[in-house]
Amino acid sequence: MADSEDNRDSAPAAPAARPGGSAFAPFRYPAFRAIWIANLASNLGATIQSVAAAWLMTELTTSHRLIALVQASSTIPVMLFGVIAGAIADNYDRRIVMLAAQTGMLVVSAALALLTWLDMITPALLLAFTLSVGIGTALNSPAWQASVRLQVGRADLPQAIALNTIAFNLARSVGPALGGLLISIWNVALAFAVNATSYIAMIVVLARWRPETPTIERKPMLPAIAIGIRFCAASSPLRRVLARGLIFGFGAAGYLALMPAVVRDRLHGGEVDFGIILAAFGMSSIVMALAVSAARRRWGVENVLTAATLASALAQAILAGADTMAQALPSAVFAGAGWVAALTSLNVAMQVRSPDAILGRCLSIYQAVTYGGMALGSWMWGAMADWRDVAFSLLGAAVFLLALLVVARLALPMPKPHEGRIET
Repeated sequence: MADSEDNRDSAPAAPAARPGGSAFAPFRYPAFRAIWIANLASNLGATIQSVAAAWLMTELTTSHRLIALVQASSTIPVMLFGVIAGAIADNYDRRIVMLAAQTGMLVVSAALALLTWLDMITPALLLAFTLSVGIGTALNSPAWQASVRLQVGRADLPQAIALNTIAFNLARSVGPALGGLLISIWNVALAFAVNATSYIAMIVVLARWRPETPTIERKPMLPAIAIGIRFCAASSPLRRVLARGLIFGFGAAGYLALMPAVVRDRLHGGEVDFGIILAAFGMSSIVMALAVSAARRRWGVENVLTAATLASALAQAILAGADTMAQALPSAVFAGAGWVAALTSLNVAMQVRSPDAILGRCLSIYQAVTYGGMALGSWMWGAMADWRDVAFSLLGAAVFLLALLVVARLALPMPKPHEGRIET
């Protein structure tokens, strides 16, 4: 196969990329193609496991807080360990870091499948395993995102980020329905086992990939972390991006955190119904990921982020009042589009304003802040649902997004196109 030569370099020969080019231009690079396909398989497995874990928790407990914590447990590690992971990504070979993380997640997911099959899972154990997978994600993510520059030309970077988002959301479209099917014909143990095998493709591709990387000047971990924090703290554009990520993550988290409870308690649905709503979320995300780069060029990142926030608030308001599947499905369309438009735009804003030498640390700080907001939001909206009810909590999350949007546009405007941009 030609892949052995194609994957030898980070940027194989490809036609010169032009700014604002085709949304599919990054696929001209063989390394990007191979990693994208493997990442799609891995994301598919992760989505199946996420659906299975969320549904299993509804069978293990009636607590809305514990159900919401399944979503939070996958993001808390990014908040707690993300900055350390960013320093690791900048201090070591990013390919090796990703290999270690993928292997660890395979082992943890296999153990979860085995214990579930043996009927030994409790709510606490389930959260412990999802936290462990989240730690692997926290370690993998900064190295993976920073490695995109090794896979494509800089002019194709925004399109590459959007395509990686599509891989995630394509998996989110197919994975929930497949996960619901696996659970219905067997049980959640099979879904966890499928996720464990999904890591194999990425491990194989990473083992064969040999990018040309600059010499790494390793620094002690704590000073390395401090350098990244000082850079982000000193940059007004990055401070505003981080603040907007925190606000959006906190407010939008209520949708995915409370959706399992809505399906079970309000819609009286099963695992297949849960999968259908998540599939609608994913399909909407794919459409938006294809269009968001052009939308940013035409209307600007501030307007795109505003529209994304409004869509997310509307989605939670619709879900709060839904009593049937037909009423709930439109909420998934708005939520998926808003989620991708916001997070993709924020990610690009961080990437183009971060120096390559500390890119992993800058991205990890962004993830720690944004995913930390999601984790805290998941806990907050879950606790509010236990205090009052799910509908009240979802409406509270929608009001939070709308109120903070007004404040953010005035006090924390997104950076202008060339404000703080790093040119290489």
